[in-house]
Amino acid sequence: MALIQLFKKGNTSSGIAALGNTALAVIKGVAFLFSGSGTMFASAMHSLADAVNQGFVFLGSALSEMKPSKRFPLGFGRVVNIFCMVAVIVVTIMAYETVKEGWHLFQSPTESSKFFLNLAILVISFFVDGFILLKAMKEIMKESRAEKKSIISAFNYARKAAPATRLVFYEDLVATSGAVLAIIGIVLSQFFGLVKADGVVSMLIGLLMFFVAFRVGYDNMVGLIGVAAPADVEKKVANMIMRHPKVVDIYELRVVQEGRMFHIDSIIELTKGMVLADADDIKFQVKNDLLQDPDIADVTIGIIEDDDIRRWQS
Repeated sequence: MALIQLFKKGNTSSGIAALGNTALAVIKGVAFLFSGSGTMFASAMHSLADAVNQGFVFLGSALSEMKPSKRFPLGFGRVVNIFCMVAVIVVTIMAYETVKEGWHLFQSPTESSKFFLNLAILVISFFVDGFILLKAMKEIMKESRAEKKSIISAFNYARKAAPATRLVFYEDLVATSGAVLAIIGIVLSQFFGLVKADGVVSMLIGLLMFFVAFRVGYDNMVGLIGVAAPADVEKKVANMIMRHPKVVDIYELRVVQEGRMFHIDSIIELTKGMVLADADDIKFQVKNDLLQDPDIADVTIGIIEDDDIRRWQS
């Protein structure tokens, strides 16, 4: 029962994407066996890689929601980054196989059959992957609390989304583009006699998969190491601290991002002449105010007396 509740907290986008891409991989694989189309093979491999990755990421996002324990007092937030790194390895292997098959088809092109079957499946793939992509964009808007909700905003705010959502976004952006490329490839091969287009498109899809592997791999490597939060997040946190009338200045502030959660470590300067009991109350008030933000995981605050040196302008 507890496991089911944990899975309910898993990343919605990656769960939907895993199911959708599993179905697409099976359909495309069958189409490849009937038609022999290299483009369809590349597209099937891409969908299979996406399904495996997003399944891994969904599992990782669910496990990352486990509560801190005595042995792991900081929680399990970085588990999702580990699972994403496993997904990157899978994408890289699939990308290599796709490029290799595309190169083979480019050197020894063969005419594929079942044109309308391939076209119909690729059109279905475009709409399914497009739906998943739109779902991921909505999740980005929600997780980043973007003020402007549009397709362009999704690209701008992607870096602020959860690792699982970013992976789904990048993968299905490539998957949707790959479906368009695949359609172009089989049309060129069927109607214009450019049989080598099949191999070229396969290699292009493989290279796009390499791009996803690099982009997601870099983001999650940074996440595992621990990275400073964006400047606008730091400014928002500082303004929340300075909101208290007895807080004069911020002596030190460090905001570290882990996934989409933030960890805050700060030393604040209070009005001179305060007794320790009152200063302690203010410290806990500021801490509690910060923890009201659902994106802030934990807060550590120290207090000192105002040293008359201004460090932070509200």
